[in-house]
Amino acid sequence: MAPVVVYPPDEDGGRRVRARGAILGRAYNTTDLLEFLRRAGLDPDDIAWTTPD
Repeated sequence: MAPVVVYPPDEDGGRRVRARGAILGRAYNTTDLLEFLRRAGLDPDDIAWTTPD
């Protein structure tokens, strides 16, 4: 599976979300993130949730 990247918060507190090389949108909370993943056809249960250093 292609990596999903959630960027650090911007000046408005939103985090840009990228998957499969495309920007999915700006997530302001976990609900937003899960919706972007669903719309991209990704199952959140199949994603390894990690936080790199």
